[in-house]
Amino acid sequence: MPCLRTVNRHRFLIVARLLSTMSCTLKRHHFHLLQVRCNNLQANSRSNRRCTSSSALRKARLKRTVWIPPNVPPLPICALCALAPMLSPVWGQAARLAAADAGVAFPENRNPSKPDRPARANDRNNTRDYMEQSPLTHQPRPEVFQQKIVQLYEALFKDDRDDGEKPEGFWREFFLLRPDRASLRRILDDIGPNDLLHYELQTGQLFARAVAALKSGHGVADLHALDTLSTFMTAVLAKKYTNPSSDIIEVLAGLDHVDSVFTEFVGALDSIIRNGRTLELRLKAVEVALSVTSGAYQTSLLTYFIQRDLFPSIMKLIQDIDNPAAMAAPFTLVGLLANYNKFEFQNPYQMRLNDFVNEGVIKKIIKSVGYTCQTIRAHYVEVQDDLPEGWTLASTLNLIGLGAIAPGGKAPPKPAYDVETAKKMFAELPVEEAAILLATYDFTHANKLFCFNFVTLPPEKGEEQPFATFISLTSYLLQHAHLSQRTTLYSHLNLMVFRLLVEDPVLCKRICSDESKAAVRLCRQRSPYLPLVRGERVMATAVMDTMVDAINHNLRRRLDVGLYTLCVGILLRIISYLSRSRTRLQYHWADLFRSLLALVRFLTTYAGDLRGLPQIDVLLDHVVNLLALGLSAGEAFLPTPAAYDDLFYKVVESGEVLVKFRDTYRLAHRPSNSISTLVNVSTHYKEMLAESEGGVAKPVVGKRSGSQLTSLQVAEVIKQGYETLSIQTKEGLDSWENYREADERTLLKKMARAAVADVRIMVAE
Repeated sequence: MPCLRTVNRHRFLIVARLLSTMSCTLKRHHFHLLQVRCNNLQANSRSNRRCTSSSALRKARLKRTVWIPPNVPPLPICALCALAPMLSPVWGQAARLAAADAGVAFPENRNPSKPDRPARANDRNNTRDYMEQSPLTHQPRPEVFQQKIVQLYEALFKDDRDDGEKPEGFWREFFLLRPDRASLRRILDDIGPNDLLHYELQTGQLFARAVAALKSGHGVADLHALDTLSTFMTAVLAKKYTNPSSDIIEVLAGLDHVDSVFTEFVGALDSIIRNGRTLELRLKAVEVALSVTSGAYQTSLLTYFIQRDLFPSIMKLIQDIDNPAAMAAPFTLVGLLANYNKFEFQNPYQMRLNDFVNEGVIKKIIKSVGYTCQTIRAHYVEVQDDLPEGWTLASTLNLIGLGAIAPGGKAPPKPAYDVETAKKMFAELPVEEAAILLATYDFTHANKLFCFNFVTLPPEKGEEQPFATFISLTSYLLQHAHLSQRTTLYSHLNLMVFRLLVEDPVLCKRICSDESKAAVRLCRQRSPYLPLVRGERVMATAVMDTMVDAINHNLRRRLDVGLYTLCVGILLRIISYLSRSRTRLQYHWADLFRSLLALVRFLTTYAGDLRGLPQIDVLLDHVVNLLALGLSAGEAFLPTPAAYDDLFYKVVESGEVLVKFRDTYRLAHRPSNSISTLVNVSTHYKEMLAESEGGVAKPVVGKRSGSQLTSLQVAEVIKQGYETLSIQTKEGLDSWENYREADERTLLKKMARAAVADVRIMVAE
C-alpha cells in the first residue's frame, strides 16, 4: 500500500483536475500568473508507474516526488495552489509538497490563530483532527434560488428609492443577463401609476440605457434590451394615469429629454427592423414597436413614429420573411400606424399604402392574411366542428352499430360543449390575431394592385386560396356577430372590404366569372342552413351565401342596421352587375329571395322598435330595390325560367305583408324606392287568381280553405300573367353610391380602438 503522503498527493492531483475544468468561470490573468508545468512530477510519474514495491515508493517519497497511478494524465497545480487555504489541512500539506516539487509559491495560512501543521502519514488520529479543523462551513440550501437578473430588477425598483444613478457595471451586467420577463412584469404591475411617477429616475435610466444598448448592437445586449423594452413598455403604458401623455413622458424620459430620447429610440428601432443582423432581432423590434403603438395610441408619443417613417423598413422586413405567420406582426403594425388620427391629418402611412407597387411583397402579405384567417377560423372550429362528415364505410358501420369492425384507427372524440358554454366561448372570439384585418381593410381601400392580387392570387399546392379563407372567416364572424361588440366591429370591417371589391367593375367581373372558382368552407354552426356546396364554386356565390347567412342569423329587435345595410348593399351590387352583364350563375336563388322577404316581414312586425334607428331608410330602400330588380331583370341573371317563376310566386305570396310594409314605413311617398313595383305585381296576380276562381279573391297559400289553389295552379297563373304584366320600375335600381370612408368615420375609429386593444393583449402574452 502506498503511504499516506502519497495518497494525499494522489487526492490533490484529482482535485486539481476537477478544478481545471472550472477555468471558464475564473479570470484568465490569475491562471496566467500561476500556470506552471510540473515537469519533474510528470517525469517521476513514469518511473513510479513501474514501481510496485514499498521500497520503490519509499525512495520516491525521499525524492519528494508524487506517485501517480496509471491512467491519470499530467495536471496543472496552479488552481489548487490559489485555493489551498480553503482546503483541509491534510490536503493543504499535500498541496505544499506538490507545489514545492513544481517550484510554485504556496500561500501562507491567513488565519494566524490556526497555524499550519505538517501532515503525518501514519497518524490517523492527527489526520482526523486536521479534518475537524477545516475552515469550510456548511451553508444551508436556500428554499428558492433567485436569478441574478431578478435581483437586479429588485435592486432597481427597491423601496428606498435611491436617488443615485446606477453605475456602469450595473447596466452592463443588466443587459448581459437573459431577461426574466415574467418577473419584470410582476414587479412593475405591483407599482401603481402614481407610485411609478416617484420612480421616474429609475425608469428613465432603464429606458435610456436600453436605447443605448439598441444603438450599440454589441453581443446579446441589443437582443436582451428589446425583450426588456417590450415588457417594460407594455407594463408602463397599460397603467391608468391621470394625465396620460405628460405622465408617460415623465416616467420614460422627462419633459426636458423626451425629444432626444424618443427620437433615438424610434431611430434605433427603424435601423434594427431594416438591417438587424438576425431575423429574430428584427421581429423583436417590431414587437417593441407594437407594444408602444398599442399602449400609447391615445397619447402624443405616436407622433414620433409618424415623423420617422417606418414603412420602408417594415416592407423590407416582410420581403425578407418566408414564413407567412411571421409576417402578420409587421403588417399589423402598419395597420395601427396608418389609422392613427388619419381623419385629423394626412397620415404618411396612408400615402405609402397608396403608392406601394412592389407586387412580390403584396403577394406575401396576402398569403399572410390568408394564413391568419385560417388560424382565426380554427378557434371557431375547436368550439364546434361544423364540417359535415362525408360518406365512409366506417361512418356507415357506426350508424348501424357495427363500428367495432370498422377499418382504420378510431379518431379521438372531440369535446362537445353545451349551448350556453359554446355561446360564451364564441363570444370571446375572434382571437387577438384578428387585428390584422384592420391593415387588410386599409390596404384594400388604398391600393388597387393589392385588391387585384387579393382576388386573383392562386393557392399554394395543398392550401386554400387566401381570398377563399377571407370569405370563410367572414362567414364565421357574421354568424356570431350578435354575441359581442368586438365581433360586430370585425364583421363590419370585412363587409366593407367586400363592398370595396364588388364596387370595382374589373374585380366584380373576376369574382363572378368561372376563373374565380375555388373551394370555400362556410360556417354551418347555426341553423337555418343553406344548401351545402362541395367542391369548387364561383366566388360570387360564396359571397352571396355569406350575406344571406348574415341576414338570417342576426335578426334582433335591436337590429344592427349598419350591418344589414352592408349585406343587402353587397347583394344589390353583385346582382346589378349580373343583370347588366347578363351573367347567369348556378345558385340557390330561392333561398336568397326567401331571406329578403323574411327580412321584410321582420321589419314590418317590429316597426315600432326599428322606425327611429339611424340609416333605417337606406336599408328599406336597398331591400325594396333588390326585390324589384329581381322582378324586372331576373330573366338576365336567373339561370332558369323556373327560378324566375319562383320569385314571382314568393312576391305574390307575400302580397299582404308588402302592403303593410309600405304603409307602416310610408314608402309610397319616398321617391328612392320601388315599393309600388312589388305591390303592383302582387295586385296583378291576385286579380288573375280571383278571376280564375270566379271573381272572388282567394288566399294564394298559407291558409287552408276548400277553394285554395294549389302551388301548380298558382305557378301556371304566373306564367300566363307575364303577357299582361307591365312592370314599371324607377330608373337607377342597379345604381348606388360609391363607398366613402368619411361616412364610416365613427365605425372605423371604434374598430381602430378594438384592434389596438387586441394588439395590447397579444404583446402582453
